[in-house]
Amino acid sequence: MLTRFAPAPTGYLHLGHVVNALHVWGAARERDGRVILRIEDHDRQRSRLEYETSIIEDLAWLGFKHDGEVIRQRDRHHIYHGALQRLIDRELVYGCTCTRAEIQGAGIGDQGSGETRYLNTCRDKGIPLGDGVGWRVIMAPGVERFFDEILGPQEQDPSEQCGDLLVRDRMGNWTYQYAVTVDDHVQRITDVIRGQDLLSSTGRQIRLAKLLGRQEMPRFRHHALVMKSAAQKLSKSDHDTGVRDLRTAGWTAEKVLEKAATLMG
Repeated sequence: MLTRFAPAPTGYLHLGHVVNALHVWGAARERDGRVILRIEDHDRQRSRLEYETSIIEDLAWLGFKHDGEVIRQRDRHHIYHGALQRLIDRELVYGCTCTRAEIQGAGIGDQGSGETRYLNTCRDKGIPLGDGVGWRVIMAPGVERFFDEILGPQEQDPSEQCGDLLVRDRMGNWTYQYAVTVDDHVQRITDVIRGQDLLSSTGRQIRLAKLLGRQEMPRFRHHALVMKSAAQKLSKSDHDTGVRDLRTAGWTAEKVLEKAATLMG
């Protein structure tokens, strides 16, 4: 059993992250498994070294010990490009010039997830892959079925949810959906444990993993989120729940862990 804790260094660690860490390391103990620490800094514009440093320090302070070296997505461009080349060779990837505003204006909204489905506007335009354009992978119609260890049987049709999947944005950043799928495949992750806000991403990641050649999918477990209010989850800007701020206020590691344990769904 191999799982991962995968924070994005776009802010400091907060109680929602600690809840996820309890789920991740708890599952690893149950199954005599290992946990790798993967820094998901694929968004070069928003990621900051100070956040990464703080996240690693806070995890150590809380007693969460990962296995092996820290993995950083910023160092894995050649892996992502190499994996995508197989799909490029199969003519499953195309260039897209649509902006987010254009997609939101023309797309179809999903009231359940709040997501806008891209209408595959650029699929047949023959736009070359290069800098300054998005890169999309064709999502053919079809349902992906999987079992969630908390939520039970699930089925999703990526073509209906999101349309053709953006894997590299116009700034040259690999997207979350693509980078995490490649990493989980290459690193042989057997268990994906994360919040329910990412449940809707699972079908498209399974589809993408199949296209990339993965044969056995990981087990999935999507736990409840820690909510600031009935409609708003915690964010990295919530200073009253930030581990760094709680430490400054005199909280011990034990107190932070106890608080997080009471918030677990």
